[in-house]
Amino acid sequence: MSDVDEIRQRLDIVEVIGSYVPLQKAGRNFKALCPFHTEKTPSFMVFPERQSWHCFGACATGGDVFSFVMKREGLGFGEALRLLAPRAGVSLDSKPRDSQKEKELERLRQANDAAANYYHHLLLHNPTAGEARAYLEKRGLRPQTIEDFQMGFSLDSWDGLRQHLAERDYSTTEMVAAGLLVEKDTGGEPYDRFRGRLMFPIWDERGRVVGFGARSLDDSLPKYLNSPQTAIFDKSGLIYGLHRARAAARQHNMAVIVEGYMDVITAHQHDITNVVASMGTSLTERQMRLIQKLTKNVTLALDADDAGEAATLRGLEVAQQTWPTKGVPIPTWRGWIKYQEALDGELKVITLPPHQDPDDIIRERPESWQHLVTEARPLMDYLFASVTAKLDLSHPRDKGAAVDQLMPMVQALVDPIYKAHYLQKLAQVVGVEEKLLMAKWTKPQRQPRRGASPRQEEDERPLFPSREPLEEYCLALLLQYNELRDNTQGLAADCFTRVENREVYLWCQIGTQSLGSLDASLHQHLESLATKPLPPANLEKRQEELKDCISQLKERRLKSLKILEASILREQEAEDDPSLQIVETGAQLQELFKARAKRIVS
Repeated sequence: MSDVDEIRQRLDIVEVIGSYVPLQKAGRNFKALCPFHTEKTPSFMVFPERQSWHCFGACATGGDVFSFVMKREGLGFGEALRLLAPRAGVSLDSKPRDSQKEKELERLRQANDAAANYYHHLLLHNPTAGEARAYLEKRGLRPQTIEDFQMGFSLDSWDGLRQHLAERDYSTTEMVAAGLLVEKDTGGEPYDRFRGRLMFPIWDERGRVVGFGARSLDDSLPKYLNSPQTAIFDKSGLIYGLHRARAAARQHNMAVIVEGYMDVITAHQHDITNVVASMGTSLTERQMRLIQKLTKNVTLALDADDAGEAATLRGLEVAQQTWPTKGVPIPTWRGWIKYQEALDGELKVITLPPHQDPDDIIRERPESWQHLVTEARPLMDYLFASVTAKLDLSHPRDKGAAVDQLMPMVQALVDPIYKAHYLQKLAQVVGVEEKLLMAKWTKPQRQPRRGASPRQEEDERPLFPSREPLEEYCLALLLQYNELRDNTQGLAADCFTRVENREVYLWCQIGTQSLGSLDASLHQHLESLATKPLPPANLEKRQEELKDCISQLKERRLKSLKILEASILREQEAEDDPSLQIVETGAQLQELFKARAKRIVS
């Protein structure tokens, strides 16, 4: 039995959660005011038989004892494991190894910090850095700004940095592991990765140097060269300038995401300090979660070309999938109130003038930048404009295409005022009556099985079984076929009921092969999944298997929640207690059933 299983079995979730939140008996279960959002009526339930918890209100999330402690204490999985282990009387063998691993990671950060100081000194004082200094002067950067962002210059030398760090007792192995040196394929001494370039140190959210971006000063390619993937540097989990933008993002309750280092630096020089950069890539789930710790309002300002628009759309998709939610009250036929999910915050998009970056606009006309931020379009308005710009709405076929692309987005809106507004807007855009749109997209009601009561239709499978073959098969596909990792749209981490499977899935999502980013206690579980025998099949078959796994995982999660809702409602009716707020899952289930039927037919 693994440490995770032993801790899970020894702890009583009611006792653990009860030590954080006052619990009130509700039939066979317990209820409380949710500790993760403000509410007046309880929406938080603990289920002793399943050893699980769920918020049926604004959070619309749940899990096991590990998930609760991680969310309540703001911890990673490994930290929660070590916090709960003594409480369960379990000794963790991996603790000494974790301590040694952290020392090794800190050493890599120190090597990068020493390199940043070295590059910065060269920029300020070395004669060969004249071209770099002239470039920064041309870009309008002040000496204080250059110092604040610790900008630097790398010598056009194969071993300048290696010699400098060797004198400070850093080994060649450490410099390679830190991403500062490159090993030769033919053997021999490794050489400096960055040569003759303008250097931008990259910090993590805690302000520690973990890597570099390097810009060529001539026609050398690539124009920008980043540190490679290392145990401390993962582009998909870093936001450039976040440690400097933290206070302003909270103060203004908004973060503006741009694309380049110079965009951020110029903005901060002009006291626009809530600006950060996405490291030149499409936004990832990890990046969005870092920003969400500071503000619920985000504005994207990416390039106005086709690639920039595509990146914006991908960023908006990620933002929608990862954004925190709030409960929107919806009256039911019983006269009670249920809550459905809606994004808690606002997503907007800045449309930049053609051939201009934020850096250009802020340097030349800072007031124009403020106007662009103020006039940024809400997400739905941007999507309407993006879709219709590529269509000829005088043609019936393109009108149909606009409806097919935009109507699902309108239907997904929960707030009735917003939904009515954008339904009306879509009707005006395509020139048809609203009732025609609604007739086409009315959701059919699923008929109950003949002769079966709702209780008979319930699937009573435990929410947290001892093993999860479906989850493990899904993860085995993702681990053994890297090509499939981009095909998990819509699969939320909450679909994995076992916390160790959830953590491995999140590790897959960040796109790194470094075990350093996965807690040591899960390495054995990861290895078992990565070597799990799979029946012979080609890649196309594997893609179909993954689609089916995702559909089943989503359906199972919603069905489990529906079972819990039905149980709670029965107890409420018996006790004449309509106080608990419930999130509706039936409509989501219907959509899954329709999607599955469509796949079977096709």
